[in-house]
Amino acid sequence: MRPRVYLAGPDVFLPDPARRAAALKAACAEAGLEGVSPLDALADEPADWAALPEWRRLHLRNEAHIRGCDALIANLTPFRSPSADAGTVYELGFMRALGRPVFGFTTSDAPFTRRTLAMLGTAARREPDGSWTDGDGLLVESFGLTDNLMIDGGIAAAGGTLVVGSVPAAARWTDMAVFRQCVGHAARVLAAGQELARK
Repeated sequence: MRPRVYLAGPDVFLPDPARRAAALKAACAEAGLEGVSPLDALADEPADWAALPEWRRLHLRNEAHIRGCDALIANLTPFRSPSADAGTVYELGFMRALGRPVFGFTTSDAPFTRRTLAMLGTAARREPDGSWTDGDGLLVESFGLTDNLMIDGGIAAAGGTLVVGSVPAAARWTDMAVFRQCVGHAARVLAAGQELARK
């Protein structure tokens, strides 16, 4: 049975999210994985969910999909800010709390600190000790990581991989090469786990 992998990311906001989901799933299938999209219907969805507001149904459905998967791959490409999409980060943390493998990829190779300083512009200030603060005097995280330390750290602690690519801005939401690299890593880790479980 192929490992099931939840595909977290802001890809659901693209102009044609169903087409993007199909492409991501196809890449997973080529690597021996079953990709599960947030857009997928949920088998045996409770009938009483129909009375809930749409946002609540989506939340419950996505959490149910995550619980039904063996691992998660998160699109951590910066989304409308220097950081990854908030919903995606929530889902990554949710899967991490379940104790299952999490993986991530981003099509931006600019470090989190540089992206944050670019957003702050002239509000950023260099302090005498070399650190950076924002217009409110709050410290800017400066660890040289891809994103907030809890994101990078969570993936590392789960034994996952964070694949960083350099993709032109115009292709950052359609590129498949960086995603395929991440899928390859996930497939190898999950295959090794299945092999250990059989011993």
